[in-house]
Amino acid sequence: MFCHPGPHGDAGEPAPPGPPPRPRGYLITRHSQEVNTPYCPEGTTTMWDGYSLLHVMGNHRAHGQDLGASGSCLRKFSTMPYLFCNLNNVCDFAQRNDYSYWLSTTEPMPMMMTPIEGPDIEKYISKCVVCEAPSLVIAVHSQTLDIPDCPQGWDSLWIGYSFIMHTDSGAEGSGQSLISPGSCLEDFRSNPFIECTGHGRCNLFPSAFSYWLATIELEQQFQKPRQQTLKAGNLKSRVSRCNTCMKRRRGSILPPPVTPPPNYRTDGYRPRPDPYPDRSPFPFPNVGDRRDDYFRG
Repeated sequence: MFCHPGPHGDAGEPAPPGPPPRPRGYLITRHSQEVNTPYCPEGTTTMWDGYSLLHVMGNHRAHGQDLGASGSCLRKFSTMPYLFCNLNNVCDFAQRNDYSYWLSTTEPMPMMMTPIEGPDIEKYISKCVVCEAPSLVIAVHSQTLDIPDCPQGWDSLWIGYSFIMHTDSGAEGSGQSLISPGSCLEDFRSNPFIECTGHGRCNLFPSAFSYWLATIELEQQFQKPRQQTLKAGNLKSRVSRCNTCMKRRRGSILPPPVTPPPNYRTDGYRPRPDPYPDRSPFPFPNVGDRRDDYFRG
């Protein structure tokens, strides 16, 4: 005896969507360039906060930090955050005139550019926060004055200016990978960092240079660059803009970032005005050029 299959039943309810992929634990660092601690972008988790280390210099050699990586955010600050050891099983701390470099704030320098010491140093050191992101984070640079769009399927975390490199004492310094979030600083300054020594002092010097990705018009490609000097008030007119983007996870869309101004700044924040706007940034160029013990001590 043979049995025949019965008629097909009604279609069932569609299955619910599967769970989102597990976070892979991508760590990124955000720098406020202010005394206030920045917040982690929406969709990321705070790991720790600290102070924005740019690079260290020992034995006349520099070693830089990727500002987009967690190593650039030290939990504790010291003008000399490291010690050096030799083959004789001896280590020395703060006994040589080595340097450390940190992202700085908008706090104006003293009128006579005297070294900053003690608790006053804190006003000049940028704060940072390390965040865990669920997916990859990259920086996108427009090489124009326009904010670039994130690639399709990516969400914006913050916007800024394209920071590429810096140098100071002995022409030593470091650079930023242009794909790293550390190459997209939210605030542009011609002097975005400050130098500190093992003697417990911090200051700025004429040998400090910062390098930023420039704007390039389409018709100017493959042509000899035209020389140009930009003065205060017009510096941003040739600085490329950037966007920090996170790959979108399935089923999640982040709102656009509220910038500028950054939300981590306190209510009623206003940039601190320079009380001496007409001064030269380095009133003693000969002293600064020699980099003698008057400042470095």
